[in-house]
Amino acid sequence: MPSQPYHHGDLRRTLLEAAASSIERDGVDALSLRQLAREAGVSHAAPSRHFRDKQALLDALAEDGFRRLAGVLQEATGSDAATAAAARSRFDDLARSYVTFALAQPTLLSLMFGMKHAPDARAELLAAGQESMELTVRIVVDAQDVGAIAPADPHRIALAAFAAFHGIASLASGGLLEGVPVDELVVTAGDILWRGLQSDPRRPSHPGG
Repeated sequence: MPSQPYHHGDLRRTLLEAAASSIERDGVDALSLRQLAREAGVSHAAPSRHFRDKQALLDALAEDGFRRLAGVLQEATGSDAATAAAARSRFDDLARSYVTFALAQPTLLSLMFGMKHAPDARAELLAAGQESMELTVRIVVDAQDVGAIAPADPHRIALAAFAAFHGIASLASGGLLEGVPVDELVVTAGDILWRGLQSDPRRPSHPGG
């Protein structure tokens, strides 16, 4: 039998893609560098050139997941909004793209956020995890700049939007939407959020409020 090769093109990328598929199929606990090496057709020692152990692979997988998520959201939302209608469209595109990403790889998403919020999270992972939130904040600020939504803390708005759509994705992944199509719920949540954002939070909502 010929020995397995030690080198393999872009082995790091191959291993990350194989690992992402593996955890969705078999879960994080079953992830094995040796198995990934077999699937890539390289020697069992080859992955150690990129990942010293399973934990290093998981760190890289979470960081790569955040980078890919930010790329997906950036592509979906395009350039800066010049009108109120464009601002709303970007907000809707952001929501749909996030939920689509989350539903396609729920185990990876859980790993990403679990590792990001771990006490010993790596600086590189934290930086990668901020990219999608910073994009969301920019979309909120752009919408405020064109008068599409009222002035308010853009970071808080971005976090509220994230909580809403992340929650929808989590419920959908668990089969807990009680038959409501996820796309319809994303639209409904977007409508509710946008209407609320158009009201000035500094203005009393009722006499004497």
